[in-house]
Amino acid sequence: MRRRRACSGCTARFTTYERVDTTDLTVVKKDGRRERFDREKIVRGILTACEKRPVSAGDIQDLVNDVEADLLAEAEHEVSSVAIGQKVMEGLRRLDAVAYVRFASVYRSFADVEAFRDIISALNTEGIGEEGKGSSNGP
Repeated sequence: MRRRRACSGCTARFTTYERVDTTDLTVVKKDGRRERFDREKIVRGILTACEKRPVSAGDIQDLVNDVEADLLAEAEHEVSSVAIGQKVMEGLRRLDAVAYVRFASVYRSFADVEAFRDIISALNTEGIGEEGKGSSNGP
């Protein structure tokens, strides 16, 4: 929930974001380790993928909220890191094609340029990504 507030001391206005405290989720990593679900890790990963892209902070928060809500609706108490990564990739694919490719390159551990070509080719084949092509102001 988003709320606009005013400081009682200086009357400056600011926004706060509130969310319901939910049941704890445990993330099962690829190597079998388990750790507590950390929403901020998802936010950091998405922020890194969206760096210097025309994606608003509100869009990122909406994506993280959607991912978290999906996980809570589907999982009991444990969720795999693979499932989390897939949900983030699906959301980024709809949000910004360049951010999607950036996230996928880290998440899927691209080993060579061919992996980049494959994912970009898949985006072009599906007709996704035209809106994710920003204009280049550089050389």
